[in-house]
Amino acid sequence: MQVVGSVSMLPPMFDFMLPRWKKEAKHLYKGSKKFLHYKRDLLKEGRVEEIESRRSDLLAAMKGGDKEATIEAGKQLRATCEQAMPRATRQNGWEENVEVIFVALVVALGLRAYVLQPFRIPTGSMQPTLNGIVIDQGGEDFKSPWIGKRAFDWVFSGRSYRDIVAENDVTVVGVKDASWFLFTRSKVSFSDGTTVSIPAATGETSGLVFEDVDGDGQPDRGRSYKKGESILRGSITTGDLVLVDKFSYHFRKPKRGEVFVFDTRAIPTQQQVPGRMNDQSGGSHYIKRLCGVPGDVLSIEQPDLLIDGKIAQEPGIRRVAELQGAYGGPGRPGYHLTGPVKARGYPYAQLEREGDSLALRADLPPAMREYAALGDNTGNSLDSRYWGQVHGFNVLGPAMFALWPFGSGHWGFID
Repeated sequence: MQVVGSVSMLPPMFDFMLPRWKKEAKHLYKGSKKFLHYKRDLLKEGRVEEIESRRSDLLAAMKGGDKEATIEAGKQLRATCEQAMPRATRQNGWEENVEVIFVALVVALGLRAYVLQPFRIPTGSMQPTLNGIVIDQGGEDFKSPWIGKRAFDWVFSGRSYRDIVAENDVTVVGVKDASWFLFTRSKVSFSDGTTVSIPAATGETSGLVFEDVDGDGQPDRGRSYKKGESILRGSITTGDLVLVDKFSYHFRKPKRGEVFVFDTRAIPTQQQVPGRMNDQSGGSHYIKRLCGVPGDVLSIEQPDLLIDGKIAQEPGIRRVAELQGAYGGPGRPGYHLTGPVKARGYPYAQLEREGDSLALRADLPPAMREYAALGDNTGNSLDSRYWGQVHGFNVLGPAMFALWPFGSGHWGFID
């Protein structure tokens, strides 16, 4: 045991043998040294010298064994350390609110990027499992209901009402996606340079303002309107708002039969017109049913989907194939081939005719492994039958929960 003056410099494990005032003085002396090490770059030079002087006074009092002098020197050292740091200016209410909002945004963006992301379904390719945006023309005699009914319809069913008329004699020349965040919008351009915004996906909007001239089932010529003629007079029902689980696929493999969301980077989802580039913007998102995983070979014998030559048995797939309930009826023939007319312009179409198959490679790095995505409403779904495989790097996660509208019949967990 080393003795300095009358102070026993015991190892820390023997501090319990010292009187309380000596233990507190010893801890304060060591703590002030750490304070100098951690805060030296923030302290003015005069403050550093003052703290060092107070530490010397405390050490001298400890060595002298003077209890009163040691306690007083400790008070002086503690006060000097507390006053050494510049005092932070107290935030006013506005600054505190801004800080809270900023932190909340950072947390929300973090959750959206890595855990849960909201996704608005723009089209009807997954009906009746999930609803897309539906445009309902009410005709020239249509009138919007009173404001209370409009408010109820919006909250409960996501339905809004529109009355859009032509300002001049015009012809539709184009439809462009103008969506942002969770708000799906299409901008319709007219021959006189004017535009209107319609809260629907480009596919549904094109069906409204274009007409099918060549009979291939695809709208291809813009409609003409007289001044004052109705372009849209009726209701628009919003698509389901769902939460996408972006976390699960880090710990498990995607399962055949579940509903999932993926982006369209490097997927040729638009028809290829000779002499023109594909205008599909990278990073847009689709929601479909995951009908094939790496290693599967898909084929279709209407109304069934076959995996490696055997009828797929996953519950979600069977509902479509067996035409159960709302999955049956006009325009819902189960799984079917695209046919050469509809597949025209899609160079990667692989489920076009009888005997066609779609093979999904598993002998690739995880980011490049291949999946197949098919819509439950296969008669109105642009999916892997047209543009082929979805790669691992495209996959975001399973669709977990339908949040809104409450009256769509889909509120709750998605299967």
